[in-house]
Amino acid sequence: MHRSLLLIPASKHIWKFVTLKSQRHCSFTKLVGPSSINNRTTMPAEKRKATFVKMDNTKRQKLQAVKEGKRERVEGWLQDLVAEQRKEKKDLKFNKQRLRFLSQTQKIKQGSEGVVYWMNRDHRVQDNWALIYAQQLALEEKLPLHICFCLVVPQNSELATIRHFGFMLRGLEEVAKDCSALDIQFHLLQGSAGELLPGFVADWSFGAVVTDFSPLRTPLQWVEEVKKGLPSDIPFIQVDAHNVVPCWVASDKLEYSARTIRNKITKLLKEFLTEMPLVDKHPHTALQTANPVDWAEALSSLEVDRTVEEVDWAKSGTAAGIAMLESFIDLRLKNFATQRNNPNSSAVSQLSPWIRFGHLSAQRVVLQVKCCGKSAGESVSSFTEELVVRRELTDNFCFYNPSYDSVKGANDWAQKTLKDHAKDPRPYVYTREQLEKAQTHDKLWNAAQYQMVIEGKMHGFLRMYWAKKILEWTSSPEGALSIAIYLNDRYELDGQDPNGFVGCMWSICGVHDQGWAERPIFGKIRYMNYKGCTRKFDVAQFERKYCPKDL
Repeated sequence: MHRSLLLIPASKHIWKFVTLKSQRHCSFTKLVGPSSINNRTTMPAEKRKATFVKMDNTKRQKLQAVKEGKRERVEGWLQDLVAEQRKEKKDLKFNKQRLRFLSQTQKIKQGSEGVVYWMNRDHRVQDNWALIYAQQLALEEKLPLHICFCLVVPQNSELATIRHFGFMLRGLEEVAKDCSALDIQFHLLQGSAGELLPGFVADWSFGAVVTDFSPLRTPLQWVEEVKKGLPSDIPFIQVDAHNVVPCWVASDKLEYSARTIRNKITKLLKEFLTEMPLVDKHPHTALQTANPVDWAEALSSLEVDRTVEEVDWAKSGTAAGIAMLESFIDLRLKNFATQRNNPNSSAVSQLSPWIRFGHLSAQRVVLQVKCCGKSAGESVSSFTEELVVRRELTDNFCFYNPSYDSVKGANDWAQKTLKDHAKDPRPYVYTREQLEKAQTHDKLWNAAQYQMVIEGKMHGFLRMYWAKKILEWTSSPEGALSIAIYLNDRYELDGQDPNGFVGCMWSICGVHDQGWAERPIFGKIRYMNYKGCTRKFDVAQFERKYCPKDL
């Protein structure tokens, strides 16, 4: 299908361009004066100008180019387009299936002085269903709106690194700036939510607490601690702002594979894959303001491991995430379907760090890819499968399986297979330290490990090969899984996330892989040939680029 323009008379002096929508491009309708078409018009200049949208010419040209599906776009076009889309859906109703009440009471406490959103997993202002609901709740009650974040640094943890905490804090600094512009109070609390949040709610006389959703063990424990500490007359509401289809709506049980959850999610996309309304400037000002945050001091005072340094390719925050999404749509999406499994090709989205920290909404990503990347064809459906079905399957696994990071969380047949092969001969056995420093006989594995250490991201095609070799080179399946999760969570910028846990469980324990039991665990397994995959890449080129130097 294609797009066409019709010129029809709207009145005596005004003509209208009508854009006929197609399934290939985003489109819009625009009023123009007849002088745009015929220079013999006698319409006054003032009246002609009034027919145009009051917008800077450059910005108008950018948005029109994007909406008409033109290939050449001015840098920054996506930020402007998204802002306009949010405004157009400003009055969109909130789907209450996205939330669940964690408290017995559902009615906001009268005489309250505000509503607070306890930000946990989704560190952004716009495109955040939890904050959207919190603002709508505050508007209904004509109350001020607050956001709080509880900063917890695990003591003596090898996983607490400046790579992760630096990325997180800089993203939160952007959140605080956005809040200031919208008259929303932002609070940074130092300590665990269970210890601090109930008292904070009482001190500020908040009438309701809204939070986002994570399926992982520690955040779920925080939620339970807060729930116990809050007064019984304070509504405590959880909103899944991370998944397109809320985790508890997509399925009420542990799913066996992508095949079993795909249809469930697909059937619900029409209802849940919608535009997201604007979080607007809040009209009800708080009488008491939040304490200002010294972000430089907060960053410098962090007691974390600084030997795992921050990466320079990924700037934190929503604006940087939108910029990366824009570059993906413009430059890499067209090659995603055919080249995403080639570690030497620039074809993947690179968006996982921003989605992991909640700087970027997965729902926003899939909306823009579907709208503005239609010329990419098969790549759009392939990317949507990974971003929605595969990613939300990992939340399902962690939510419904308490042993999501243990061999005990694998299927019975997988546990039996691992046990049967536990004493198989191993020509090579390496310690965790040797693996961490990429000191193995396998140049490809060393290169993949080195890429993860220095860049904070290993190419996805190599992750299964990397994890399966750890299983082959260690003394037990339990030890292999522990090492794989440790390395992933310490060095991957998108680590400590359901995707990482399930990725390791998939590779080592066969989770979500129905054909895995029929294949040998040990032996000469090369991931390039795994499951009949015939796609190859220049291994030597990758090894040359990521030859381990000084770890």
